Parts: sequence; C-alpha cells; structure tokens
Amino acid sequence: MKGDWTKVIKPKKGLWDVDLKSVWNYRDLLMMYVKRDVVVVYKQTILGPLWFLIQPVFTTIMYMFVFGGLAGISTDGIPHAVFYLAGILLWNYFTACFDASSNVFLNNQNVFGKVYFPRLVVPLSGLISNLLKLLIQLLLFVVVYLYYVCNGADLNVTPVILLFPYLVLLIAIFSMSWGLLVSSWTTKYRDLKLLVQFGIQLFMYATPVVYPLSSAEGVYKTVLLMNPLSPIFECFRFGVSGVGCFEFEMLIYPTLSALFFLLLSVVVFSKTERSFMDTI
Repeated sequence: MKGDWTKVIKPKKGLWDVDLKSVWNYRDLLMMYVKRDVVVVYKQTILGPLWFLIQPVFTTIMYMFVFGGLAGISTDGIPHAVFYLAGILLWNYFTACFDASSNVFLNNQNVFGKVYFPRLVVPLSGLISNLLKLLIQLLLFVVVYLYYVCNGADLNVTPVILLFPYLVLLIAIFSMSWGLLVSSWTTKYRDLKLLVQFGIQLFMYATPVVYPLSSAEGVYKTVLLMNPLSPIFECFRFGVSGVGCFEFEMLIYPTLSALFFLLLSVVVFSKTERSFMDTI
C-alpha cells in the first residue's frame, strides 16, 4: 500500500543518534497529542477556551497596579497595558512550553514503558499546542493595541515586527531545550524539579517582562543581556512601539545560544531515554 513504512527498532550507539524521520512518520500521533493538550485541559470547564484570555487579562491588570502604579517602574512611554501584555504573551508561551518539556519523562513514564514511539513527539506537541494558545492571546493583544492607537497613543509599528515568527521560534527552542535537560536530569534527581519550579519564578525578573531594558545601566544591563531571552522581549516591544534600545546585532547571541542548547538537549535527552525506566 502506498505510504506504508517499516520501523526497525535498534539500540542507539552514537551521541547524535536521533531519528528525526520517525518523528515525521508519527505526525498523526503528534497531532493527537496536540489535540489532547488543548482539549483535555479545559474539558468540563464552564468558560472553556476563554481561560486563554482571562489569565493574561488579569495578570496585565495586576502588573499595571503593582509595577506601574505602586512601584512606578517606567515603561518608556508605552501604555502600561500594551507594555505588560506584550511581555506576558511571550513569557506565558515560554513557561508553558518549558513546563510541558520538563515533565516529559515523569508524566509519561507509563506510556514510555509500554509502547514505542519517538519520545520527541511529546515535547513537540507541547510547543504546538501552546502556540495555538499564543495565537489566541495575540488577538487580544491586537485589540488592546488598536484601542490605544485609536485613542492617540504614540505607538509606531516598525519593520522589526516581521521578526515575530522568528522570535517565537527562538523562545520555543529555548523552552524545549531547557525543559528537556531538566526532564533528563530529574529522572535521577527529583529535588531538581522543586528547585526549577522556584528558579523559573525568579528567572522572570532577570528577563525584561515587567520593565524595559533601558531601565538598566552599566553592569546591570550587561547581566540582563547575558540572558538570551532579554533581546527577544526587547525586539518584540520595539517592533510594536518603535521604542527601546534594540539593535539587530542583539539577536546573534540568542540565535547561537538556541542552537547550542538545542543540540545539547537532544543529545542528553536521547541518551537518557535509553535507560530512564531503570532509574525513574
């Protein structure tokens, strides 16, 4: 029959013994996991998909009150709602994808121990399902953005906004790569999961989510730029407002870092999946 294929299961030997073709062959399973991730989470809930919008709306309001009102942190003249919502969209996508990837082995140990399929299908499904949520939340951002533009806000869309798909790709790579590393290590060291849950909350404050990069100077700015996510957030805000200290050269470091962590995580993940059932 046309389209049939045969999978030969054999032991992995080299460091880069990753069968990407198998992932493509199991694309139907990938889509099934995506559907599960989207539907099951909000199944039997009253508001359903509206939760995609409720969370960023209330988070934005809280940030406006705490960071914009009480703390008085500058937003470089960008309306507070637009500034915070832009950061929340990207940060939510990062944390959602990271959480999905960092629990791959622990959450799927029963399935992995019984049925063969490319294990990378699971973290990839998390990236795709969360991308759908991001697109829905992006519509909310567009509505808020147009509201402020129509009311005279000084917001100027720049050609940099065309890099948005690339920025999302970088965030997806970082979140999956770091998540796979954590997932691989937590098969032996469960304490790491608790440490990471705490650390990811602190990591938000090392990323310009609630403040502009221009608010940091000297050594503080240098430290923030060591975080490969910082230029990504700054680039997106510059693209939708024309305000910020973004330069195209700033994306070189995140790009190289993303490639490094992607290769490292896939190698570690591939090595761990060979024996994780003996240690988990």
